[in-house]
Amino acid sequence: MLSAASRSLNDCQARETPTASASIVTRRMSVRSFFDTNVLLCSDDESAPAKQRRSRDLVAEHRRSRSGVVSLQVLQEYFVNVTRKLRVDPHIARRKVEILAEFDVATPDVSDILAAIDLHRLHGFSFWDALVLRSAKQAGCSVLLTEDFQDGREIDGIQVVNPFRTGK
Repeated sequence: MLSAASRSLNDCQARETPTASASIVTRRMSVRSFFDTNVLLCSDDESAPAKQRRSRDLVAEHRRSRSGVVSLQVLQEYFVNVTRKLRVDPHIARRKVEILAEFDVATPDVSDILAAIDLHRLHGFSFWDALVLRSAKQAGCSVLLTEDFQDGREIDGIQVVNPFRTGK
């Protein structure tokens, strides 16, 4: 099964494209924000230094302001993909998961899985992306940091932000 994180790992190497919504992240740094796996993976991808720097800056800022959120799914996807695709040593990857787990961690239950299935059916999102969106919503986030949804889109009260796009 191919997760959203696995599909979008190569996005770390994609060119940055200007858009206005990246400035939302800058202005709303203290806003409760959900990190999708693809954004976290970029922090370990040395082949894309600008994205790596941006990802690390976001993680550090959200740790300081205690406004970052991940889910169990994101932590699992991060470990699998950072060790398999980026070849980070499993001991180092485990430590990074411990650090990321200092964010608030959303723990979806059966009702969240069913709601994600409904999002998948209604909007055509992959199940895994729908579960990320549902977890962000349940965790009270107003921003979803991801490369997997349309930048600037609002879904169920959550602003989608691709943090790697530059402002106009």
